[in-house]
Amino acid sequence: MHITLRQLQVFLAVARTQSTTQGAKELALSQSAVSSALQELETQLDAKLFERAGKRLILNENSRMLYPYALALLEQGKEIERLFLGGRCTLNLGASSTIGNYLLPALLTRYQQHNPKVQLTLQVANTRDIIQALSNFDVDIGFIEGPCQQADLEACPWLQDELVLFARAGHPLAGKRLSLSQLAEAQWILRESGSGTREVIEHQLLPQLGQLDVMLELGDSEAIKQAVRHSDGISCLSRRVVEEAIAAGLLTELHTALPPLQRTLYLVRHKQKHTSTGLERFLQACQEELGSEPPFPG
Repeated sequence: MHITLRQLQVFLAVARTQSTTQGAKELALSQSAVSSALQELETQLDAKLFERAGKRLILNENSRMLYPYALALLEQGKEIERLFLGGRCTLNLGASSTIGNYLLPALLTRYQQHNPKVQLTLQVANTRDIIQALSNFDVDIGFIEGPCQQADLEACPWLQDELVLFARAGHPLAGKRLSLSQLAEAQWILRESGSGTREVIEHQLLPQLGQLDVMLELGDSEAIKQAVRHSDGISCLSRRVVEEAIAAGLLTELHTALPPLQRTLYLVRHKQKHTSTGLERFLQACQEELGSEPPFPG
């Protein structure tokens, strides 16, 4: 058996695009060259790798099994190239909104200053979408705002985060110690379903209140802050998100008899994802930010 890296590269491109035509465009090859390489790979493996659904090529059990191994081999090939290119590499990161917008920019800037040959890309979405991107091998590492129970992924605690209730300055509820009934009767402006912040509210706050009167659902924390500033709605976001606005007197923290809303932020990776040298170094930087045990020990 003589499987080549080119065959594996073609397989991955077709798997990503679900098309030999689009895979050929991605690799700047002719469609006939892509079809030929894919056929040769299937012949050498004595296995069919795709099922046809109209013009789409759908992964089957064989291709799903091959995908992480093919990806790992190509990444190891790139590492060999980097040995002779001065250590240049690219890391594709994914982060849920709060982490991507308020925590990672400073960390990534510091890391890139000390590692100028590393190119960093960051995809920011809600927790559910980042988990999906990790499952699809679209990102190398993910940062999410809650635990992940997906079997193909491995999660490691990273940082602790506190959520706070807040309203506009001068809100009728400001300066009071609020009861559960007052919170239940208030109008709420919340993050969308699928976000880590919304999950904390539903799991820690909703059981105490029984119900929430949700007047708006927004997919961006900045939009929520602005909506709260210009309405009588209240909300709940990470302290990191609202602390500057509270200090500036634009928003006010609301106080209740409830215990603090705490959550753990997690680093997540695919269990079958090859961990490159560049990714290991980046994880070390995340450990320094954490100041605790190394991410993904062992």
